[in-house]
Amino acid sequence: MGVTLIAERLFDGERILSEIAVTVGDSGIISSVGGGVSSSAERLPGLLVPGFIDIQVNGGGGVLFNQDPTVSALQKISEAHRQFGTSAFLPTLITDSLPVMQRAADAVSEAISSDVPGVTGIHFEGPHLSEAKKGTHEQGFIRHLSDDELSLYAREDLGIRLVTLAPECVAVSDIRKLVSLGVHVCLGHSNACADTVEAALDAGATGFTHLYNAMSPLHSREPGMVGTALIRDDAWCGLIADGHHVSPGAMALALKAKPRGKLLLVTDAMSLVGSDEISFPLFDRVVTREGDKLTSSTGELAGSHLDMIGAVRNICDWCGVELQEALRMASLYPAQFIGLGSGIITEGARADMVLLDEGLQVSRTWSQGREVFRRH
Repeated sequence: MGVTLIAERLFDGERILSEIAVTVGDSGIISSVGGGVSSSAERLPGLLVPGFIDIQVNGGGGVLFNQDPTVSALQKISEAHRQFGTSAFLPTLITDSLPVMQRAADAVSEAISSDVPGVTGIHFEGPHLSEAKKGTHEQGFIRHLSDDELSLYAREDLGIRLVTLAPECVAVSDIRKLVSLGVHVCLGHSNACADTVEAALDAGATGFTHLYNAMSPLHSREPGMVGTALIRDDAWCGLIADGHHVSPGAMALALKAKPRGKLLLVTDAMSLVGSDEISFPLFDRVVTREGDKLTSSTGELAGSHLDMIGAVRNICDWCGVELQEALRMASLYPAQFIGLGSGIITEGARADMVLLDEGLQVSRTWSQGREVFRRH
């Protein structure tokens, strides 16, 4: 049967249209855009845009995935982020023990099979990282890739699988193996030289996790990971546009250097997003929020308090990015990176959509055709 909505304005991923109908089938796929509509169709005031896709979500709603790797936790994280326009996300587990990784994988598998809104896979950020660039990750859990982790990453019941690793810590042959298993390999938390980074990209790695942060910097005689990320036109880069992880000037440089379509907005959000709490434990430390900045008791940044619509507004306000391009950075480009059939409102795409008001606040969110958030 499906449902038809009439958008006052619609950004379909390419252009803005006025007074346009969108029909969603029972399968959660868009069956048509445009065409005749009945007078009973619901009218949507504001701007209807593709749903946001966040490939790096550590937590939300007072829950950190590492501390509670369960389906109920994923439901709370989903509820926290969909109020900010996130219609699909990769729950992200930072460096931890193998049993915790396995429980997280089981939770994601169950969440996908039981249709928890937005859960489309899993992002393992570590544990195969550089201790020199570990950031807030727990050093005691950092380790080399073993057959146990390979077996975990090979699980096809996990949906979209993404692994962040340091290329100096994982053999090129193992990167090829991961890619052959259908894993998206991102490079990050690394002190690698440019040649090592290039070799990993040539072996099939396709992206960089939180550009600039926890990676070897650009120098005049050694491009490092940052320089290589900016140089390689074929690689995607995640960008935490919160003003703490990356300055507006560094964001502007990345926008100039990277081809259009290769910069993605991510949040790296922690448990405090969507909650009133101001601190939480992280392993043997405490993370505290001051304003929208999260700092560990040992001094380093510890994830972010950013949400996706906030990232869209920031990249527009600070870097002069046009709204349509900022929306693509939050939807179409991450969809293309991970191979998700969304990020655009067109026939045959997933019905992941967000309704924005004139102040670029989220009014409603749909995930695979289901309305999962409505602001009252």
